[in-house]
Amino acid sequence: MTSTVISSGIIGIEGFLVQVEVDSGPGAPHFDIVGLPEASVKEARVRVAAALKNTGYPIGGRWVTVNLAPADVKKSGSVYDLPVAMAILVRTGVLEQSAVNNRMFIGELGLGGEVRSVPGVLPMVIAAQRNGISEVIVPSGNAHEASLVRGIRVLSASTLSHLIDFLENGGGFTESRPPELTEQQQDYPFDFSEVFGQAHVKRALEVAAAGRHNCLMMGPPGSGKTMLAKRLVTILPPMTYEESLETTKIYSVSGLAHHRSGLVNIRPFRAPHHTLSAAAMVGGGSNPRPGEVSLSHNGVLFLDELPEFKRDVIEVLRQPIEDRHITIARASMSVTYPSNLMLVAAMNPCPCGYYGDPRHECTCTREEIVRYRNRISGPLMDRIDIHVDVPAVPFTDLARRKPAESSAAIRQRVQKAHQVQRQRFANSRVRFNSEMGTREIDRFCRVGKQSMDLLQTAVDKLGLSARAYERILKVARTIADLDSQPEIRTEHVAEAISYRVIDRKNAGM
Repeated sequence: MTSTVISSGIIGIEGFLVQVEVDSGPGAPHFDIVGLPEASVKEARVRVAAALKNTGYPIGGRWVTVNLAPADVKKSGSVYDLPVAMAILVRTGVLEQSAVNNRMFIGELGLGGEVRSVPGVLPMVIAAQRNGISEVIVPSGNAHEASLVRGIRVLSASTLSHLIDFLENGGGFTESRPPELTEQQQDYPFDFSEVFGQAHVKRALEVAAAGRHNCLMMGPPGSGKTMLAKRLVTILPPMTYEESLETTKIYSVSGLAHHRSGLVNIRPFRAPHHTLSAAAMVGGGSNPRPGEVSLSHNGVLFLDELPEFKRDVIEVLRQPIEDRHITIARASMSVTYPSNLMLVAAMNPCPCGYYGDPRHECTCTREEIVRYRNRISGPLMDRIDIHVDVPAVPFTDLARRKPAESSAAIRQRVQKAHQVQRQRFANSRVRFNSEMGTREIDRFCRVGKQSMDLLQTAVDKLGLSARAYERILKVARTIADLDSQPEIRTEHVAEAISYRVIDRKNAGM
């Protein structure tokens, strides 16, 4: 008769139940694992045999067959070490089957019997809770992460012998309690009050944060583009519990979860180097993992020196920033990761960086400037709502050192605008102005004749696409929300048009 222990696997960022079935008996020693195991799972044979031997329960002269069901789904990782060991102990009579029933086991084994942390524990525990399993046993290093799931008992194990003693005799195990979660703003090591001058850029970033609009900053080296981008997260509202849990799932399957606190409660700010590959940007691999667009979910993805990124890397951004999710297809599976992020990019106006700077002479030819800017395709540029010029900071602003408005003060206005949008889209899948489709734009972005004439002039002179026209209306809606105005006024439209600096500069070349 076989023994069965429940464990879990991961597809994308969702967990699914895996039944670990073991049959064994005396005979020629061999240890087989079936059920579409990858190499890391097959290596469990060595780890489990050594861990059992060094814990005092050697397999000896026995054959062992392990089946991981469902057998048509690929299994990967070292998460199955512990459940395989448990199933073997039940099959050999060390433990009763009743001792492992209605329990999920997750963990990697060291050769000495240590139970080690594994990635992806949070979605696995969520899968257990969803399927009515009452108790889950995880490595001690994953205890905080697993305890985030309510309605299920979480026990942590540090060694195999400790776990066996608990299952045989009961007691002596510490239950991991769910943490008390309160919505509070995190203390960041930087603040908008530290940025001198650049009032119009701060205003543009405030508008971007209020409507969750994508933003591009153009300016010479040293004008403060990176400094401003890093402070954008400080004016975004605190993450809700639902946002934190979803973001933590992504970091959990990536092996990046913070094991001390478990929950990712600070909005992500990802700033990958321009040498990364397309797979690193959107995710991929033979066993797909989340990329930078998913690690930035509910936060900010900052691309410094945007034209320096490879063309294919820039182009793969178009679908995830538009659809707010990314699907990666492989021969054996297709996984979907969320990518609801704010894209913030920075670039120089030309290869030398000083085109239009009154204090430095630009050494670039017109053809070089056009070629440099054409590294960013029109379709991607259309998906960026706000373009803002970031000139060099005047000496008077640097010398005056007058304290600027704090991030906390700006964040209050942003939160107020978010509240307006929550009420507006209460019965819709849309959450922010940047997510509006044609139907929502027609309903919520109506403008008067004067504003329409201004828009027509901008479209004709700047050669704007239909998508860019809609982006202007979305940004104008956000500006009106910040101004606590139910209707979009001409000044709101004019400010939104002013945030198309790339279109204006290209039209003037």
